[in-house]
Amino acid sequence: MQDLTGRTAFITGGASGIGLAMAHAFGGAGMNIMLADIEEPPLRAAIAELQARQIPVAGLTCDVSDRASVEAAAAETVRAFGKVHVVCNNAGVVVGGRVGEVKPADWDWIFSVNVMGVIYGMEAFLPLIRSHGEGGCFVNSASMAGMISPAGREPYSATKFALVALSEGWGVQLEPEGIHVAILCPGFVKTGLSRSGRTRQARYGGPAVLPPPGARTAIPAIEPERVGERVLEAVRAGERYIFTHPDMRSLVQDRFARIMRAFDDADASAALAGLDYETPPIEGLGN
Repeated sequence: MQDLTGRTAFITGGASGIGLAMAHAFGGAGMNIMLADIEEPPLRAAIAELQARQIPVAGLTCDVSDRASVEAAAAETVRAFGKVHVVCNNAGVVVGGRVGEVKPADWDWIFSVNVMGVIYGMEAFLPLIRSHGEGGCFVNSASMAGMISPAGREPYSATKFALVALSEGWGVQLEPEGIHVAILCPGFVKTGLSRSGRTRQARYGGPAVLPPPGARTAIPAIEPERVGERVLEAVRAGERYIFTHPDMRSLVQDRFARIMRAFDDADASAALAGLDYETPPIEGLGN
């Protein structure tokens, strides 16, 4: 999508961090912006920030773990701007813990927001993009945790691996219709993700108790504005995977190398020796 002028972007988790950075990048490229966020005060502040730059913007509160809330947001986006072309399924939360110690409500919460929230976004907005026939793009926010799985972050990584798998398949299905699906996989970015428990809904146990100031060791991270500009660049270029930390390449290569060694082990396996079987072609695998 080279020419974005006058088109509309919808962004969840849009009141701060990467979501707001994408709003600034897309708005600077001439797009209309619909911000969606579960927190109303930051949402109002983000709208004012974009308005100060003369960017056409509207906003609404949205709980992405609630299908009806996402569907209502989709309908309101069309009412506000007529059409929608870019959908950034960006809202996300984080949970970690030792194996066997993650609470059931935490599992429910992180999968409801990080996975089902994206599914609801795809299903609510796809008919709207199809209806105008002008093509479009979904940007689904996964993570480098969707490529590698650090110990102790398995709940988060599991949701992000799921988004990579979903988005890869959706991308193959929708590309013939001129609808692109991109997978955003950032590394460490200066956002409020580590404090996402503050917005946890009552049905998942309510807001989490935050650690006292200074309890965490700061992790070096890049500014979200860099990510916003990177997403804009990638959407224009039609990139499938959007990486923001090229220095993390070796971590992915190490993982793939371990997988390839496992195939070598299978080649040398006595248990499989003489096996006369060839896997049939698997349809629906894109480049």
